[in-house]
Amino acid sequence: MTYFIDRRANAKHKSAVNRQRFLDRYRTHIKRSVEEAVNRRSITDMERGEKVSIPSRDISEPVFQHGPGGKRSIVAPGNREFIEGDRLRRPGGGGGGGAGEGSASDQGEGMDEFAFTLSREEFLDFVFEGLELPHLERKALVDLNEVRPVRAGVSRHGVPARINIVRSMREAHARRIAMRAPIRRALREAREALELEEAKDPVLRNPARINELRAEVERLEKRLEAVPFIDTFDLRYNNLVNQPMPSSKAVMFCVMDVSGSMTQAHKDIAKRFFLLLYLFLERSYEKVELVFVRHHTAAKEVDEEEFFYSRETGGTIVSSALTLVDEIIAKRYPPGEWNLYVAQASDGDNWDDDSVACRDLLIKKLMPRLQYFTYVEITPHAHQALWEEYETVAAEFPARFAMRQIVEAGDIYSVFRELFKRRAVGG
Repeated sequence: MTYFIDRRANAKHKSAVNRQRFLDRYRTHIKRSVEEAVNRRSITDMERGEKVSIPSRDISEPVFQHGPGGKRSIVAPGNREFIEGDRLRRPGGGGGGGAGEGSASDQGEGMDEFAFTLSREEFLDFVFEGLELPHLERKALVDLNEVRPVRAGVSRHGVPARINIVRSMREAHARRIAMRAPIRRALREAREALELEEAKDPVLRNPARINELRAEVERLEKRLEAVPFIDTFDLRYNNLVNQPMPSSKAVMFCVMDVSGSMTQAHKDIAKRFFLLLYLFLERSYEKVELVFVRHHTAAKEVDEEEFFYSRETGGTIVSSALTLVDEIIAKRYPPGEWNLYVAQASDGDNWDDDSVACRDLLIKKLMPRLQYFTYVEITPHAHQALWEEYETVAAEFPARFAMRQIVEAGDIYSVFRELFKRRAVGG
């Protein structure tokens, strides 16, 4: 029997497995704390870690202890006041109170808490758990840059990490059979000749011939033992070739209203919504491009810094943003090669008949090419004309058009999860 003793030092994160088990066990408490943290945070600290507290009663575990058991007799020396069967009075004041000062209360409940801190990665894992881009599809192969290594037989050359043990042992076994077969045959013939020579009458034996045969047998036995069990010639490696794969590239258009009707509070809510979307896409998808579009009476494509932190004001013409999105798609993102997504945030206010133009633009041009369109209206008031026209679009494309209302900052996370929750296949 062979024993292996691992004397390697513990890794830096040696309790990582136990920590993951703890997070899985108390997932409900942690998710509730994460949701509260997302709702109360500002834009600048959205992605840092979080301190989570769990009531001690929820993490208590049953403990097995050895009781005294059996029948015992105890002698308590110095007891002059009590005998067996007496009832002892509770220490302290009357009324069942304790020995401490003040009066007791029958209201409220005390509770200790266990607090720990989630890392940034763990916090974001809980924030975006169960979310995905809806209707993401593999698109046509447009270039050879996206490849995947696939198995393509075996090769005589390769790196040790790709060695094929079974195939190498099979090659070694075949080589040993091929190399040892003629030696075994010659050894068998030499032994038979030696036996015949030694079986002769002592008068007819040829000592020189016997010595010659013995030397030949010994030489052949050494040759047989010299055949290696495995040789570098036998080694076979798994051969991998790069196979072009269909692309699943996607682009997300973030469209935000920055007109005068959007108060600073409305703009902050919109920015927090888009920041959640930005973090989600950057963390979950490698091949997702982001296009930021801001609009008032005119739309403009901007960078990330200007989108989140620049301030503008003016009138509102929503169709200018949708028209710009349509132009950008036509120039840079062919629908046959890209998955197209649009997320729009507005307060619903729009210029006169422009809402009808938005509806026609969506139905006739954008929606037939988009994978998914989300619209969030940030207003505590009744819906306006833009919402009503968008309801027509939603009825026309129920699976690929979603619209929700955000009244206050506390609604952002729940609306975001509802818009991008993982759906069943075909849903």
